[in-house]
Amino acid sequence: MKARVDKDLCISCGLCISICEEVFHWGDDDKAEAIDEEVPEDLEEDVKEAIESCPTEAIEEI
Repeated sequence: MKARVDKDLCISCGLCISICEEVFHWGDDDKAEAIDEEVPEDLEEDVKEAIESCPTEAIEEI
């Protein structure tokens, strides 16, 4: 699994980063970004929680 953040929808609330900082981080534009690699298997549930918790539905599983 991989995750992607739609920067047009991201409002920089930081919820995804607080849920899973191993996968999500702040980009240079102060919007959330996801790592480019495959999400480690032990973090997949946290990423799914971040996807479901995002208030603007800016994160998707790819």
